[in-house]
Amino acid sequence: MKRVYNFSAGPAVLPEEVLKEAAEEMLDYQGTGMSVMEMSHRSKAFEKIITEAEQDLRDLMNIPDNYKVLFLQGGASQQFAMIPMNLMKNKVADYIITGQWAKKAAAEAEKYGKVKRIASSADKTFSYIPDCSDLPIDDDADYVYICENNTIYGTKYKELPNTKGKLLVADVSSCFLSEPVDVTKYGIIYGGVQKNIGPAGTVIVIIREDLITEDVLPGTPTMLQYKTHADAKSLYNTPPAYGIYICGKVFKWLKKMGGLEVMKERNEKKAKLLYDYLDQSKLFKGTVEKKDRSLMNVPFVTGSDELDAKFVREAKEAGLENLKGHRTVGGMRASIYNAMPYEGVEALVAFMKKFEKENL
Repeated sequence: MKRVYNFSAGPAVLPEEVLKEAAEEMLDYQGTGMSVMEMSHRSKAFEKIITEAEQDLRDLMNIPDNYKVLFLQGGASQQFAMIPMNLMKNKVADYIITGQWAKKAAAEAEKYGKVKRIASSADKTFSYIPDCSDLPIDDDADYVYICENNTIYGTKYKELPNTKGKLLVADVSSCFLSEPVDVTKYGIIYGGVQKNIGPAGTVIVIIREDLITEDVLPGTPTMLQYKTHADAKSLYNTPPAYGIYICGKVFKWLKKMGGLEVMKERNEKKAKLLYDYLDQSKLFKGTVEKKDRSLMNVPFVTGSDELDAKFVREAKEAGLENLKGHRTVGGMRASIYNAMPYEGVEALVAFMKKFEKENL
């Protein structure tokens, strides 16, 4: 069996240990005689899976009791509509635009109310995080929205915006569980799991209880009301059962590794290795302002489209997969999520050094 180093931005690398465990349980989950893919979401076996997954996530993130954890479908993109439908009481929301996903979320929210784009880094191709210490927050804003880690552009908020008392909503899809987080600073913190936690098809929403009400926008579908899912403990309809099962295994793996403090140290070490090389390379250069660099997604370029294409092609031949940058920015991008081992980044840097030598 040949495993490659997979630098994909999502669906992305998962811990090998988790994949092996899931493979062992594929035909017979803990003596049930069936796969988790086949079992009823109302069964005792699955009830245990989802209950344990939620508890392990609560332990990892120190989620307070007045927050609900919801396992939903529709990915992060469905939350772009669900958030305004449930939260836009005054029909006003403030959005900080730091990339493609915040941009899409703002455009979707405009269908439901007035969206104010109170800060943006579009002027420099989203290569930095704007100063959010004194924003023109609207008095009527129902919430302030951010995408905390920008997968495509490789930026990350190192400090949360000063929302001047307004509710903060954050999409954390690509930095979920990569470091400790203070959940109490957010009204909603959510993310698609296919980058750092599990297979595509599941989104986790951590929402403060007082935000779960029946007072939603008229016409909001039953399935897009947080209350529907909170009341039914994520079992209103058939949930993404297998995805939740894998997430649960990843949570246990994270606990075994030592939790989020340890993951942060590991992630900083991996990112430092790659950024240190980029900073002294004569061929490659990073595209993000140093102070705003992501630990998870590292975009870089050679300055030549031909060389970029050659690099991606030869890297693939060397067992380094999915290094092509997002179609909107080109170049290369290495996504080095929790499950990417240090050896994977070492192999990438060694290959980059060799490529630089041969192509300068």
